Amino acid sequence: ARLEDDDNDDDNKDASSSKKKKRLFRAPDPVKDQSYFLCALTQHQLSRVLFPIGRYQKSEVRELASHFQLPNRDRPDSQGLCFLGKVRFDDFLASYLGNRPGDIVDALNGEVVGRHKGLWYHTVGQRKGIGKVLNPLATARGPWYVVAKDQKRDIVYVSNRYEEEDFARARSEFEVEDVRWISGEPPAECRSKEGHGIDWEEVRMDMKIRHGPRIVQGALLLKEDGSSGGITLEKKDGGLAPGQYVVFYRISTDECLGAGVISERHWAKFLQNYEELSTEEAGVLK
Repeated sequence: ARLEDDDNDDDNKDASSSKKKKRLFRAPDPVKDQSYFLCALTQHQLSRVLFPIGRYQKSEVRELASHFQLPNRDRPDSQGLCFLGKVRFDDFLASYLGNRPGDIVDALNGEVVGRHKGLWYHTVGQRKGIGKVLNPLATARGPWYVVAKDQKRDIVYVSNRYEEEDFARARSEFEVEDVRWISGEPPAECRSKEGHGIDWEEVRMDMKIRHGPRIVQGALLLKEDGSSGGITLEKKDGGLAPGQYVVFYRISTDECLGAGVISERHWAKFLQNYEELSTEEAGVLK
């Protein structure tokens, strides 16, 4: 990532100091950009950091390392959770969290289609690896995707219709909480220009749902005091997991404006819809 001073007028200076506010931007290398992980930093924190290579592509950094004969110039890039080394991710989780088995349930009809070893081994949108914990007959009806998790009952919900319209809204509409902004306050375009008090306007933004180069487009509408809001994506996402950050960028630029956390209410709404569906189907079977 890279930092720039806000070069607007003096009204944009940090009230606690004479220094100008900092603006955070994506790095030019979309694969190596770290702005997703920096989205919750405050102005005070940003005023005390430097990103000396934030303006370079990774290939340019390699060239500089070779030019200056740095000892790590030929070291391979780290991938994934580099601190694990050769330890399998599931083994790492098991060593700290152990196992807590539960049912794997078809989200659309309530059928138990397998048994998992623990909710933490599965993530929303997961397809790879789910087959090994499903019943053989269910595996043949795949592919299956994880669509939600019920922590109170240790249930993993899956579906083999994840790509169909049944899950269109669950994959494109959700709520965020703990919304925070790099500047310390919501962008001006989020506020309504009409009326008095706090009124919010729906604003289109570029967004990152997870770390990586992929940028998606969506609309954010803040609620009440602005610490929460609703998001509608233009296209379905692969897996919206509560607790995961959604990072906001100004459209057509690479400036990181802030972020919010996908709310647990996203699962709660899904589980409520599932319970209603199950009740209706049970009534039909009677």
